[in-house]
Amino acid sequence: PTSKPFVSEAYAEEDTPTRDGPKPVRGNRGPITEYSQRQLSALVRWIASDGLLRTKDEMIEVAMAELGFRRGGARIVAALTAAIDDVVRQLGPLDIVVCGAAGNFPAPAMGMSPNGFKAVIDIDVLGTFNAMRLTFEHLRKPGACILNVSAPQAQHPAMMQAHVAAAKAGVDMLTKSLALEWGSAGVRVNAIWPGGVFGTEGMQRLAPTDEARATLESRLPLGRCATLDDIAETAL
Repeated sequence: PTSKPFVSEAYAEEDTPTRDGPKPVRGNRGPITEYSQRQLSALVRWIASDGLLRTKDEMIEVAMAELGFRRGGARIVAALTAAIDDVVRQLGPLDIVVCGAAGNFPAPAMGMSPNGFKAVIDIDVLGTFNAMRLTFEHLRKPGACILNVSAPQAQHPAMMQAHVAAAKAGVDMLTKSLALEWGSAGVRVNAIWPGGVFGTEGMQRLAPTDEARATLESRLPLGRCATLDDIAETAL
């Protein structure tokens, strides 16, 4: 399967993820017993298609809101829990989780607000932790693999990248720590360090002009930056 519930790269606050197609059921039809499990399962999959990470309790809250329920009685919670479990059974355990949360904007330390610094830490470190933590219970054990996308700034300092260096160093140590913790469960935790990758939002910010791109590529042995396909093949 190509999609799983509760799995996503972390979104920045300004992102507005969308869901696949129209909502499969209409709300405010009456009691929860008016909905079949098939309908509730379809609703759960539709909600999960926005790619946002949710715990089971959070998924129940969102589903209740979509159905028009303001309070969750025992029957409502039981029906929605059964629907969530049904979707997880249909899709099976996760074999691979890729955590690609990233935030970057070139800025000197003295030109960056504490909130700006914190935003990158939250996106990179907390976003990666959330993805790993919330998907662990759904991983195939043994055999699953978690792959975190870090960056060379984790160990190689660069001007105007203090926030990114701190964040990616955190991702690297998180990767190593959880590789130790989860190895006994048969879960591999690794990371890759892509450099500049054209076709990404990050490179559009770091090398926004043809001149900037040419300058960057002139410093590389291959004479070019990586492509999306290069990194995809490395991840696989």
